[in-house]
Amino acid sequence: MSVRRRGRSHRLEKPRATIDMTSLIDLTFLLLVTFIVTLPALEQGISILLPQAKTDELPTKNNKANTVTIDRNSLIYLNDKPTTLEELRQTLQAMAAEDPEVPVLVRGDVTLPYGTVMDVVKVVYDCKIRRMALVTVEK
Repeated sequence: MSVRRRGRSHRLEKPRATIDMTSLIDLTFLLLVTFIVTLPALEQGISILLPQAKTDELPTKNNKANTVTIDRNSLIYLNDKPTTLEELRQTLQAMAAEDPEVPVLVRGDVTLPYGTVMDVVKVVYDCKIRRMALVTVEK
């Protein structure tokens, strides 16, 4: 009489291929942190502290306003590019000749003397730009 054993059959299992995801997850988090840290620096442009006042909607045309910024060291920038008062005058005159409705936003640091900001406003006014606004932050 033969004895039959009941139990599992002895099949050979095939090896399974696995991928170690730990290094990929580490890389993903590293890239995420890098983008989170650097993105605000890319968006800011020139760092100034704007004065506080009650504000209305800014006069922009298709969201393409030209921005004149005066930083705390009295350096002047047109659309984030350094310039002088005379270069600003020439550039704005050319823009106004092309389109008299070109909007110009003047941003001045709160620590600047009043006369420094007014020098820039006078240049904008002399170029016959009709749409100009002084940028402030909401109180």
